[in-house]
Amino acid sequence: MAFHPYRRALTAGLVRENPVLRLVLGTCPTLAVTTSAMNGLGMGVAAAFVLICSNIAVSMLRNIIPEKVRLPGYIVIIAGFSTMTQMLVKAYLPSIDKALGIYLPLIVVNCILFGRAEAFACKNNIALSALDGIGMGAGFTGALIAMGAIRELLGNGTVLGWPAGGMFPPITIFVMPAGGFFVFGMLIWLTNKLSSRVVHGPEIDPCTVCPAGALCGREFAPSAKAAKIGAADGGQDT
Repeated sequence: MAFHPYRRALTAGLVRENPVLRLVLGTCPTLAVTTSAMNGLGMGVAAAFVLICSNIAVSMLRNIIPEKVRLPGYIVIIAGFSTMTQMLVKAYLPSIDKALGIYLPLIVVNCILFGRAEAFACKNNIALSALDGIGMGAGFTGALIAMGAIRELLGNGTVLGWPAGGMFPPITIFVMPAGGFFVFGMLIWLTNKLSSRVVHGPEIDPCTVCPAGALCGREFAPSAKAAKIGAADGGQDT
């Protein structure tokens, strides 16, 4: 189908290649800011905006940026959009800016942004890169909102700041780091189960989404795989 690549680019980040729950990228802000659903929403939307804009910019400049300086080029592009986002949030949403703290300007070093720039945007056209940014941004935002809502409900007895009816006494550990790791692990398990039952497709190669993949011999992976298959066959030609 003609639109299959576009549909795949838009939907891959929702479940099958969710950047947080499947690729385990951006873990630091995920665990740090998700003490409430509103914080997760604020961080997710801010990061998604930067991701979409940087994907488009990298795709537009992919034939202009020299190969040797592509990573510094990505840093400059992402830093520009991150600074713009921080200034807008500080001006119009000061409460979100205060809640997110240092993690808002640290969007510039988020592995998700570098990973998508290196693995996707620099190899595809503007439309595909924009859709990839939207899908990955939506997956990141959804994961943060889910984590924040669960931790806020169990830890404070509220959802988005509203009382949840006093169904059970708050369990304070869920708004602490230990509770964050527990909820994170459970959501990863649930996403893997959902992905294996509902979403069909080839297994994810972590090297294709790792921003440092080019530095550790990623190009040798196919030959290594072939050698392993040959060893399993006893080295006999077919």
